[in-house]
Amino acid sequence: MERKRSDDNYLPRQPSGAAVMRVEVTDALSRAFFSEWSRVGYAALSLERVAKAAGVGKAALYRRWPSKAAMASDLLSRVGLTLTETGDMGSLEADVRALLLAFRRVLRHRLIRRILTDLLAEIGREPALETALRPFQQARRDRVQQLIERAIARGELAATVDRETILDFLVAPLYWRLAVTKGRSDIAYIERLVRMTKAAMAAG
Repeated sequence: MERKRSDDNYLPRQPSGAAVMRVEVTDALSRAFFSEWSRVGYAALSLERVAKAAGVGKAALYRRWPSKAAMASDLLSRVGLTLTETGDMGSLEADVRALLLAFRRVLRHRLIRRILTDLLAEIGREPALETALRPFQQARRDRVQQLIERAIARGELAATVDRETILDFLVAPLYWRLAVTKGRSDIAYIERLVRMTKAAMAAG
């Protein structure tokens, strides 16, 4: 079969349309993007350097993501929502515990923690980044909303509970402890936080 050059490497000639999006190229670009972001910060992040680090041409990157903000939004959504996937654990307490433990795993990862703290600093200065991240932020809030609705359906929370406030504070204390004050978050701390969070949700 005749072969031709593409930005993703050599591929069989396709009968029509765009070049095939090779999974291994996408994965290499994703790893290079996060590595570069953690190294230099979002403001100085160069997509050309990302492509070079991944060992592909710039066209391969731009065929997947049209801009730096779009790439950040897509990859954060994929990684963030996957890492914090917990599902229905059977009770409000168990759901909160699973969510906090999943969030702790994310914040304990050195590269992810550096990216998250840089992201919070950068989002107010970069309108395109703020706009691009809205779907990711909404998806994350939707996931916590499902936790609340499950608790209401079980009779663990009142239907009139203040959902917006719960969405704001549910993981905020853990983020503050790990990312800001660099405090410990052993199992004893997580259990205390679970009990206090559950009590605050019920009071709301």
